[in-house]
Amino acid sequence: MVPPVVPLLLSPVSPAARLQTTLDLLHEVDAIAGPADALVSAFFRARRHIGEDDRGEIIALFYALLRHHARLGWWLEGQGAEDHPRGRLLAWLMLGEGRTAAQVAALFTGRNADPAALTEWERNLLGKLQGKSIDHPAMPEPVRVESPDWALAPLQRRFGVDFAREMAATLSPAPRDLRVNTIKANRPATLSALRALGLRAEPTPLAPLGIRIDESLSLARLPMLKSGEVEIQDEGSQLVALLVDAHPGDRVVDFCAGAGGKTLAMAAQMANKGHVVACDVMEGRLKRAAERFRHAGVHNVQTRLLSSETDKWVKRHKAGFDRVLVDAPCSGTGTWRRNPDARWRAMAGSRLDNLLPLQAKILTSAARLVRPGGRLVYATCSLLIEENEDQVAAFLAAHPDFEIVPLPQAAPELTGSAHPDFLSLTPGQHDTDGFFAAVMQRRAVETTSA
Repeated sequence: MVPPVVPLLLSPVSPAARLQTTLDLLHEVDAIAGPADALVSAFFRARRHIGEDDRGEIIALFYALLRHHARLGWWLEGQGAEDHPRGRLLAWLMLGEGRTAAQVAALFTGRNADPAALTEWERNLLGKLQGKSIDHPAMPEPVRVESPDWALAPLQRRFGVDFAREMAATLSPAPRDLRVNTIKANRPATLSALRALGLRAEPTPLAPLGIRIDESLSLARLPMLKSGEVEIQDEGSQLVALLVDAHPGDRVVDFCAGAGGKTLAMAAQMANKGHVVACDVMEGRLKRAAERFRHAGVHNVQTRLLSSETDKWVKRHKAGFDRVLVDAPCSGTGTWRRNPDARWRAMAGSRLDNLLPLQAKILTSAARLVRPGGRLVYATCSLLIEENEDQVAAFLAAHPDFEIVPLPQAAPELTGSAHPDFLSLTPGQHDTDGFFAAVMQRRAVETTSA
């Protein structure tokens, strides 16, 4: 019998102490460069005395502050307040949670583990914010929809009349999705095991091996994750890997493998038969990915460190692979609800100008690996046409030896895409991260040299 997932039995933290811990976390994330989710994990690894329930409350509050970053900043600026973590927390308690000034003051006592007592200026701030809500009609549109300035016009171009709905969806928490590792398990048995743990688990609506967990617990504690029977992977990411259509015995390249999530999914599709090469320019990523491969029982994957997208290895293996996946570096706009801090990192518009030519160079170089009759899949976790449809159109114009394989032909089981020929997923329409993928096939008889 599967033992239930029992919360850690640690001393509860008071509501005021949770606020102070949230402040500590905010200061740490502000001080250290890196993705918020990784910093949050490291923060709590160093504070194992905090129980799961308290940890969940702190993380929920932390992410609420991130998701309301622009609006909280607008309110603080309007009151002449300095924009810092404590001010944001005070503003959120009033504007987001609807507390009274007296209720907030009762939590900021300076006693024991409570936050420091309010200053006179802070008390005045609470008085000015009392009775107001987080949204205000005077907010500029980028503030209201929590969009950095550089992304506003591209996102409006992408969504048109659906812009407001889709931007609202990027502000909601992302679902908790798992992918069943078919090397070790199957979905029906895994669903039963999860439900036996007392969890609300359902099949994902689109991905055939996906499971969605409607719980707030830390997925890292699941026994089937520890055994390698499942992997944490958004449903959209699972569909991108599925679209590669890797078969047992194929030769496959994951050209920008990163942490290896899609590599794992493709290796499992191939039933550990054939050969997968996971490439990346970051050695640390490949080392972590290799650990995941071993944990999942995958042994048909080889890692390959590239010096750049034009590494000599690519030329030596020209036309040597049946399937090549290019999960290109991108703006990450499709992951904003999962990583709300990513909107405000220094990526900004100037870097988008650098990303677009880099994506084109990576796609052009990786295409050399595809054999005649083989397939090239270009994917991003971006919502922007500039990084998606425009890149594919430019590539095809420059490479007449490749042609589009329309989505209904490449994967007839994948219906409901926001684009008739490509896989196009959005948070608002599909409740997945935003993903794009285009399948291209090299003509069996080449019309020009690659």
